[in-house]
Amino acid sequence: MKLHQLKPAENSRKKRKRVGRGTGSGRGTTAGRGMNGQNSRSGGGVKPWFEGGQMPLQRLLPKRGFTNIFKKEFSVVNLDQLNLFEDGQVVDAEALLESGLVKKVNDGIKILGRGKLEKKLTVRVDAFSKSAAEAIESAGGKVEVV
Repeated sequence: MKLHQLKPAENSRKKRKRVGRGTGSGRGTTAGRGMNGQNSRSGGGVKPWFEGGQMPLQRLLPKRGFTNIFKKEFSVVNLDQLNLFEDGQVVDAEALLESGLVKKVNDGIKILGRGKLEKKLTVRVDAFSKSAAEAIESAGGKVEVV
């Protein structure tokens, strides 16, 4: 069988409705839209969210809070996750991306203090929590803010 020999299955394709082609066609004059009303007019109809003149839901609900457009969004890594690196290794954004601990560096990377660190590491990232910085230094590592 070749591409030019392919045909759709029987009755799987419907003929398109040709409307507005004269009274003899069965779909003339109003072209299947009915006599009057919003939907009979060209450009008529309502938007999907229109509620028939009733107060729309998005205007009915109270507004709360605000979004701080200057907020910094850090990618977070915990101490126990850093144990997969070898002793004495330098851990920076590239190393964290390569290891898969961080998928994307948003506004920087922050190390948090959950878990226990058992390796001596030099960690170079954008931010540390106090407990994380203390834990890295007590394990014999170095903390460097980039």
